[in-house]
Amino acid sequence: MRPLVSAGLLAAPVAVALLLAPSAHAAPGDNGTVKIHDATTGEELRKNEPHVCTFYLDAFGFDSGQEVDWRIEAWAPTADVKGTTVKTGSLTLGSDGHGRTPDQSLPDGHYKLFWNFDGEHGRAKHKVFWTDCEDNSPSGTPSPSATPSTSSRPTATPTASAPADTVPSSSASPTTSASAPAGDLAETGNGAPVGLLVTAAAALVAAGGYLVIRRRKAQQH
Repeated sequence: MRPLVSAGLLAAPVAVALLLAPSAHAAPGDNGTVKIHDATTGEELRKNEPHVCTFYLDAFGFDSGQEVDWRIEAWAPTADVKGTTVKTGSLTLGSDGHGRTPDQSLPDGHYKLFWNFDGEHGRAKHKVFWTDCEDNSPSGTPSPSATPSTSSRPTATPTASAPADTVPSSSASPTTSASAPAGDLAETGNGAPVGLLVTAAAALVAAGGYLVIRRRKAQQH
């Protein structure tokens, strides 16, 4: 019986340590996280963005009302020697353990955030990130070769050898007497001179009169 009792006594401290380990790991103050956010990213999104231009620091899940002191250091390859602080600030988190800094800006380069807060049990939270604003610059204007040149467009130049209009004008046609009917003065669709039409009409009238006279003579005989 003694070996069993001794084993039970030895196992008891181990069980107590295992039960207490999770609570020690989740000690108050160390249960939050901080993210690097682009200035256009919503502060409710729990994602980290390591490549930004203008940015802000966004904290989640910390204790209510915690005081935060943060600093940003230039990091290799931007800085040859680590520890060069380029920006600092402080922040009081809300009752839900959430908070964000105002928008920040830094020259293009590589940096590291150190996030210290009241009640931390260990070292500061940290994030490494890059700032790169050159990718956000407006694109260049199209090159001149992309726009068509007006000098290359063909232009129609009149030639001196172009034939003149050969349609005879009405002034070149013989004039008619005032007694001619108005309907005989019109031109036909094929452009025949007025004189020819008047002559043809007169011939038809003469032929008709001749036939009438001849018929009357025939009836008298």
